[in-house]
Amino acid sequence: MKENSNNQIINDNKSAWGAIWAMSLCAMVLVASEFMPVSLLTPIATDLQITEGTAGQSISISGVFALITSLFLTQIIGNKDRRHVLLFFTALTGISGVLVAFAPDSTMLMIGRALLGMCIGGFWSMSAATVMRIVSASSVPKALAILNGGTALSTTVAAPMGSFLGGIIGWRGAFFMIVPLAFIAFIWQYKSIPKLPKENSNEQKEKFGSVFGLLKNWKVALGMISVMLFFMGQSALFTYLRPFLEMVTKVNVEILSLVLLSMGIFGLIGTFIIEIMLKKRLYSLIIIIPFLMAITAVLMLSFGTSLAAIFVLISIWGFLTTSAPVAWWTWLSRTLPTRAEAGGGLMVAIIQLAITLGAAFGGVFFDTAGYQSTFMFSALILGIATIMACITGFHVYRINKNKN
Repeated sequence: MKENSNNQIINDNKSAWGAIWAMSLCAMVLVASEFMPVSLLTPIATDLQITEGTAGQSISISGVFALITSLFLTQIIGNKDRRHVLLFFTALTGISGVLVAFAPDSTMLMIGRALLGMCIGGFWSMSAATVMRIVSASSVPKALAILNGGTALSTTVAAPMGSFLGGIIGWRGAFFMIVPLAFIAFIWQYKSIPKLPKENSNEQKEKFGSVFGLLKNWKVALGMISVMLFFMGQSALFTYLRPFLEMVTKVNVEILSLVLLSMGIFGLIGTFIIEIMLKKRLYSLIIIIPFLMAITAVLMLSFGTSLAAIFVLISIWGFLTTSAPVAWWTWLSRTLPTRAEAGGGLMVAIIQLAITLGAAFGGVFFDTAGYQSTFMFSALILGIATIMACITGFHVYRINKNKN
């Protein structure tokens, strides 16, 4: 049992976990919406008469608005019950899905994606802090794994289903499928998430500037740079995966769906395997994951024409890329246990900036120099992310050694 700041008792074995699973569904809907263009990039570009690189910027625009929202959210919501804020963003997710599905041109597409970005920034900024308030400290890694399992599940379902449905009912119909899922997530969260009033803590009194003030702590600054590089490298490749598979591997819609399904299934497996390893191997994991992803990106270029090799490599990519967020959110909960909301806002801003830059630069390279340059750019950034993660881990090791 646990008591929150409103003196409401939460059952850590039942009520709290219902809320965690409801948030996981919401995470699935958000991430599915965010990266839906990846599996539908070609038909979106064709229908709206824009280039695939331009269509990829629909991911960039959502990243920009997610970044802005995450930085200013704590100031905007003030004393509001965090439960109401989570429900508002869930409802807005459904509205953005409607706007995108019926977009007559690229302008309306970008407006719908901008609203989605606000939802992403708002939800993820509060996710870690919310988890830490409704489950016991020892259960936080498990709860974060379940929450990020929604991300993996969205990859499992959204990418192949988006590709499959896009071939049957068009990309607009595929996007509209998000709307009923958002409605279900809203109802479930409404029923399960307890009241989460403003906490009487120093964190809640912080202003906008103090979010960046967290970077004065070297451990936080180094970790955030590592996070940014990882997600930038990941986004640069992932955003343009479908055009690569169609152009190089020569897959049709059915095979594309199977490839993406394989990536999602292994991502889901990886999410729950890493939760077991995080107790003692946190820094080892945040170092090895980007290193292995960089190697995988290079191997995709070398064996891109082999369907069997691509199945294996993309499955590995899925296993790694959906495991990493669990590790980094666990790192945040351990690094800033008393400032989780401010830290969550900063980390979401960093991640969304990274996704925006990765998709933007990846699109420029893809349109001007071909897919090879995009994949090599991704591998390079992931390699640098590995180095920064090593520096972060070594810094923490020195701090702990000096304490002892």
